[in-house]
Amino acid sequence: MAAFIDGFRAAADKPSHLRLAGIPQSRPGPDGLMMHLVDVSIETRWQMGTASPAFASRELVHLPYPAKMVTDREDMRFTYVSLTHRADVPLQELLAGRA
Repeated sequence: MAAFIDGFRAAADKPSHLRLAGIPQSRPGPDGLMMHLVDVSIETRWQMGTASPAFASRELVHLPYPAKMVTDREDMRFTYVSLTHRADVPLQELLAGRA
């Protein structure tokens, strides 16, 4: 998925990049109306540490990561809309069942 996101960022013709990847420009909504692709977003998050339940306490044990252990994750979402509905579909869902 990282390669797809990097390719999308670098693509001069983003609609063609999506078409070649088989990302639908529209899809049926829950009420039968067609929903159309209107937005693509990429979100980057960094995991800075972990937290887990402490023994015999209601507090969490916080374990911050040193700089070398901080990792990033990127998610890509596609927003489809119709007159009555909106769906934010993750890239993983659109690519499910391929490869």
